[in-house]
Amino acid sequence: MAISETAQIGIIGGGPAGLLLGELLRKAGVDSVVLERRDRAYVEGRIRAGVLENGTVSMLEEAGVGDRLHREGLVHSGTEIALGTRRQRIDFEGLVGKTVTVYGQTEVTKDLIEARLRSGAPLVWSVEGVTIENEEGEKPLLHYVVDGAPHQLRCDFIAGCDGFHGVSRQSLPAEILKTYERVYPFGWLGILADVPPCAHELVYANHERGFALASMRSETRSRYYIQCALDEKLENWPDERVWDELKLRLGPELAASIVTGPAIEKSIAPLRSFVATPMRYRNLFLAGDAAHIVPPTGAKGLNLAVSDIHYLSRALSAFYRDGSRALLDSYSDTALARVWKAERFSWWMTSMLHKFHDEDSFEARMQAAELQYLFSSRAAQTALAENYVGLPY
Repeated sequence: MAISETAQIGIIGGGPAGLLLGELLRKAGVDSVVLERRDRAYVEGRIRAGVLENGTVSMLEEAGVGDRLHREGLVHSGTEIALGTRRQRIDFEGLVGKTVTVYGQTEVTKDLIEARLRSGAPLVWSVEGVTIENEEGEKPLLHYVVDGAPHQLRCDFIAGCDGFHGVSRQSLPAEILKTYERVYPFGWLGILADVPPCAHELVYANHERGFALASMRSETRSRYYIQCALDEKLENWPDERVWDELKLRLGPELAASIVTGPAIEKSIAPLRSFVATPMRYRNLFLAGDAAHIVPPTGAKGLNLAVSDIHYLSRALSAFYRDGSRALLDSYSDTALARVWKAERFSWWMTSMLHKFHDEDSFEARMQAAELQYLFSSRAAQTALAENYVGLPY
């Protein structure tokens, strides 16, 4: 017989989206159970992006997990775009009066886990076989297995924060689920190393050999990426070759500042844009990668998940505070309006900075014109800055 439990909210997924939702709801007096299919070590060890929008920082502060972020995070007031040997700084603070903070998603997750464990709120690791019953007019039911024992959780609402491959989106009926997707014909080869960054801010480079990005996680840990073929093999890219290619694509000035070292992580990731609609079905709500994926060029993945949680946490809090369903009913439309804007920005950055076409093609000339306009126009730079630091919620 299954072990029966109850909660107001069942949260599927113990990544940053699910954990942030749980913490915001706890502060609003709403109880939840977070179910995570991996163990704690795996979740805390996942290497992910680390550029936080202005609004994301505010949401983490609201959840009470901003202290270490402010001690260790690197505040950036701009970024650079490189085209060959030319570099143009985009001055976020000067153009739109805002900044971003470099602080790894891994660290955000650790902070949220610590907050959840300190509070004593339920966080269940190594959950298997999650299925969802979401019948009309009934409280939804989550079935799952822990250590071989079947459990069932009866709740008012389910938050599906379980990523692209999770059960939540797959639980929407096929006749109402609509998806939009763009798969890019290249990937990113990333290298993480305990070496100081080559620049004080992120540098995005458009080069004839392909895109490159100089990034960082801290003042002593750097993250670099280069555009590569989708069928590229990691074994063909020893550390030395990666460093040599980065120096070529980032240009001689930055190459002179690159400190090389052994990789502590190296991987190849495909790039895609993906959106699923709607983001709500009955009492099931999708958030984060369960509903959308963006290419990493615009640094929007984690930030877009946090904006979903902004809307969802306020909708659920309003329901339990005064019985209002208005924000719950508008959640999908409200969240998707911001999702599509972030998708547009990420698509635009990806299209502008990567090598897609033959150098003599019309498309390549348009790409060059786009970059030249960006370099020469304050209005174009303002649009980039406004989107990069994060559009308002």
